[in-house]
Amino acid sequence: MNVSRITGHGLTAMALSVALLWSCLVGERLILQHANEQEARALREIQHLRLRFQSRPASSPRDPFQPAVRPKLG
Repeated sequence: MNVSRITGHGLTAMALSVALLWSCLVGERLILQHANEQEARALREIQHLRLRFQSRPASSPRDPFQPAVRPKLG
């Protein structure tokens, strides 16, 4: 004696629900992958811009507590 049984409409609804769930999970994974790629690209670009616009001294600064170097003749 069957108390309940799954009808064709119920089975179709469950199949569509499972397909929708899997498509959401795959879509989320693709979105996260794209976001990680863009984050890495942005960080590389920031690093490139920092190196490009970084001011470089003409010579290295002299230690103020070290005596000046004087050349010797002879």
